[in-house]
Amino acid sequence: QLHVVESGGGLVQPGGSLRLSCAAPGKNLGAVAVGWTRQAPGKERERISCIDNPTGAIDDAGSLKGRSTISTDKSKTTVYLQMNSLKPEDTALYSCAADTVPCAVLMGATTVDAFWGQGTQVTVSS
Repeated sequence: QLHVVESGGGLVQPGGSLRLSCAAPGKNLGAVAVGWTRQAPGKERERISCIDNPTGAIDDAGSLKGRSTISTDKSKTTVYLQMNSLKPEDTALYSCAADTVPCAVLMGATTVDAFWGQGTQVTVSS
Protein backbone atom coordinates (compact mmCIF):
# COMPACT_ATOMS: atom_id res chain seq x y z
CA GLN A 1 0.00 0.00 0.00
CA LEU A 2 1.29 3.44 -0.95
CA HIS A 3 1.04 6.56 1.17
CA VAL A 4 -1.39 8.85 -0.62
CA VAL A 5 -2.47 12.47 -0.39
CA GLU A 6 -5.88 13.72 -1.43
CA SER A 7 -6.71 17.26 -2.55
CA GLY A 8 -9.33 19.27 -4.39
CA GLY A 9 -12.15 19.31 -1.90
CA GLY A 10 -14.08 22.40 -0.92
CA LEU A 11 -17.45 24.07 -0.74
CA VAL A 12 -19.65 23.79 -3.81
CA GLN A 13 -23.25 24.67 -4.51
CA PRO A 14 -25.80 21.97 -5.30
CA GLY A 15 -25.53 21.02 -8.95
CA GLY A 16 -21.88 22.00 -9.07
CA SER A 17 -18.76 19.99 -9.86
CA LEU A 18 -15.45 19.24 -8.20
CA ARG A 19 -12.37 17.34 -9.25
CA LEU A 20 -10.49 15.51 -6.52
CA SER A 21 -6.89 14.38 -6.84
CA CYS A 22 -5.05 11.43 -5.34
CA ALA A 23 -1.28 11.24 -5.51
CA ALA A 24 1.50 9.26 -3.88
CA PRO A 25 4.31 11.77 -3.41
CA GLY A 26 7.39 10.69 -5.32
CA LYS A 27 5.71 7.52 -6.58
CA ASN A 28 4.25 6.39 -9.86
CA LEU A 29 0.72 4.97 -9.78
CA GLY A 30 1.01 3.05 -13.03
CA ALA A 31 1.39 -0.33 -11.34
CA VAL A 32 -1.34 -0.01 -8.75
CA ALA A 33 -5.08 0.22 -8.37
CA VAL A 34 -6.43 3.44 -6.86
CA GLY A 35 -9.80 3.63 -5.20
CA TRP A 36 -12.00 6.35 -3.74
CA THR A 37 -14.38 6.17 -0.81
CA ARG A 38 -16.25 8.72 1.27
CA GLN A 39 -17.52 8.95 4.81
CA ALA A 40 -20.11 11.34 6.14
CA PRO A 41 -20.33 12.09 9.87
CA GLY A 42 -22.05 9.29 11.71
CA LYS A 43 -22.26 7.08 8.64
CA GLU A 44 -20.34 4.11 7.32
CA ARG A 45 -17.69 4.62 4.69
CA GLU A 46 -19.04 4.13 1.15
CA ARG A 47 -17.23 2.97 -1.95
CA ILE A 48 -17.22 5.28 -4.93
CA SER A 49 -14.89 4.19 -7.66
CA CYS A 50 -11.65 2.41 -8.49
CA ILE A 51 -9.24 2.32 -11.41
CA ASP A 52 -6.84 -0.56 -11.97
CA ASN A 53 -3.97 1.20 -13.72
CA PRO A 54 -2.13 -1.94 -14.96
CA THR A 55 -5.24 -3.12 -16.84
CA GLY A 56 -7.21 0.08 -17.27
CA ALA A 57 -10.28 -1.53 -15.73
CA ILE A 58 -12.68 0.77 -13.90
CA ASP A 59 -15.23 -0.04 -11.22
CA ASP A 60 -17.52 2.95 -10.83
CA ALA A 61 -20.64 1.27 -9.48
CA GLY A 62 -20.44 3.03 -6.13
CA SER A 63 -22.27 5.88 -4.47
CA LEU A 64 -21.73 8.42 -7.27
CA LYS A 65 -22.64 6.11 -10.14
CA GLY A 66 -23.43 8.15 -13.23
CA ARG A 67 -22.16 11.36 -11.66
CA SER A 68 -18.44 10.67 -11.36
CA THR A 69 -15.54 9.79 -13.59
CA ILE A 70 -12.25 8.31 -12.42
CA SER A 71 -9.11 8.76 -14.50
CA THR A 72 -5.32 8.74 -14.35
CA ASP A 73 -3.12 11.43 -15.84
CA LYS A 74 -0.68 10.55 -18.62
CA SER A 75 2.29 10.63 -16.28
CA LYS A 76 0.57 8.10 -14.00
CA THR A 77 1.26 10.25 -10.96
CA THR A 78 -2.25 11.41 -10.14
CA VAL A 79 -5.69 9.82 -10.16
CA TYR A 80 -8.63 12.15 -10.49
CA LEU A 81 -12.24 11.81 -9.39
CA GLN A 82 -14.45 14.19 -11.36
CA MET A 83 -17.77 14.66 -9.60
CA ASN A 84 -20.75 16.35 -11.24
CA SER A 85 -24.32 17.29 -10.29
CA LEU A 86 -23.36 17.31 -6.64
CA LYS A 87 -26.07 17.13 -3.98
CA PRO A 88 -26.07 18.11 -0.30
CA GLU A 89 -26.07 14.41 0.58
CA ASP A 90 -22.69 14.10 -1.15
CA THR A 91 -21.15 16.09 1.69
CA ALA A 92 -18.45 13.87 3.19
CA LEU A 93 -14.74 13.31 3.69
CA TYR A 94 -13.42 11.75 0.49
CA SER A 95 -10.42 9.46 0.74
CA CYS A 96 -8.31 7.40 -1.63
CA ALA A 97 -6.00 4.42 -1.34
CA ALA A 98 -3.48 2.81 -3.68
CA ASP A 99 -2.30 -0.79 -3.66
CA THR A 100 -0.99 -3.52 -5.95
CA VAL A 101 -4.13 -5.62 -5.47
CA PRO A 102 -7.00 -5.55 -7.97
CA CYS A 103 -9.91 -3.15 -7.50
CA ALA A 104 -12.18 -5.92 -6.24
CA VAL A 105 -9.80 -6.54 -3.36
CA LEU A 106 -8.98 -2.87 -2.77
CA MET A 107 -12.61 -1.84 -2.52
CA GLY A 108 -13.28 -4.81 -0.26
CA ALA A 109 -11.37 -2.78 2.34
CA THR A 110 -13.91 0.05 2.16
CA THR A 111 -14.93 -0.40 5.79
CA VAL A 112 -11.34 -0.54 7.08
CA ASP A 113 -10.85 3.10 8.01
CA ALA A 114 -7.11 2.80 8.60
CA PHE A 115 -6.62 1.69 5.00
CA TRP A 116 -7.72 4.99 3.54
CA GLY A 117 -5.99 8.35 3.35
CA GLN A 118 -6.73 11.30 5.58
CA GLY A 119 -9.12 12.64 2.98
CA THR A 120 -10.31 15.92 1.54
CA GLN A 121 -13.58 17.47 2.71
CA VAL A 122 -16.36 18.07 0.21
CA THR A 123 -19.26 20.22 1.34
CA VAL A 124 -22.26 20.72 -0.91
CA SER A 125 -24.40 23.59 0.29
CA SER A 126 -26.06 26.75 -0.92
